[in-house]
Amino acid sequence: MPEFKKLTWNETGTRHYETGVKNGVLYVRDKDGKYPKGVAWNGLTGVTESPSGAEPSPLYADDIKYLTLMSIEELGATIEAFVSPDEFDECDGTAELAPGVSIGQQARKIFGMSYRTTIGNDVELDDHGYKLHLLYGALASPSEKAYATINESPEAITFSWEVTTTPVEVPGFKPTALITIDSTKVNETVLKQLEDILYGSTEADAYLPLPTELKALFGGTGTSNPEEEPEG
Repeated sequence: MPEFKKLTWNETGTRHYETGVKNGVLYVRDKDGKYPKGVAWNGLTGVTESPSGAEPSPLYADDIKYLTLMSIEELGATIEAFVSPDEFDECDGTAELAPGVSIGQQARKIFGMSYRTTIGNDVELDDHGYKLHLLYGALASPSEKAYATINESPEAITFSWEVTTTPVEVPGFKPTALITIDSTKVNETVLKQLEDILYGSTEADAYLPLPTELKALFGGTGTSNPEEEPEG
């Protein structure tokens, strides 16, 4: 006999929300397509994830809608900060002509990022949990830098970068440029191992793991297609 449950709303502990952004880390991609030697991104004030695409294109035949095709989904982002790491200069088209002398309009390097947002609820508030966001294949566009005189209401300059992404391969799934890990839904020990990778430890430098390594770390066996064999 099947068991049924009546829906309820706003039970204690189920009123979740997400807030904040912190613990930003920059990983400049190397020539092998990996993301080694992460550096802390201090002064990070915002990251806006902006998916686009995935638009329906209806096809008609025999005087009816025959089917609907979906365009490829892409991910863009906007990064805002009071300052960026020195290592980000080469991602922002800046090169060092001499110590302390920089030039712009140079080739831009691809980078990855990780950042953390807070999950709260009505019981534990901001202590309920958090999400780790891992961004891959990011390329920053030239950005405006507005400088203004200091006056009676001084403000720190906020820099902003528009970012496009190129997805990376994910075993058993379509490529993606963004992976999100929810601390309330994964094993604490494995999560600690991931944070040691992302933030570094006394034994190794910080780096951004590719999806294949993440899948192995968390023991993922699912695929987007039940008939498709997972890779790796």
